[in-house]
Amino acid sequence: MANTKSAIKNARKSQRLTTRNKNTKTRLKTLHKKLVAAEQGGDVAAAKAAASTYISAMDKAVKSGVVHKNAANRAKAHAAKHLAAK
Repeated sequence: MANTKSAIKNARKSQRLTTRNKNTKTRLKTLHKKLVAAEQGGDVAAAKAAASTYISAMDKAVKSGVVHKNAANRAKAHAAKHLAAK
């Protein structure tokens, strides 16, 4: 257990940020699954909409520091590559 005021505050902050990061990563995984399902379904319009949503969410995750910039760029490139192949 934390003893000092700053350690107590850091513990609260860590818990809050962990929850935020977990929620964001879960949302990204869900959007990625929807993107893959739309691609496999063959519906190009749905796949483009899902890709747009996924890329936007990935950019927001980078902005808040949940995902590293290079990892997000790699994920977005994979999404674009799969869309271009269809």
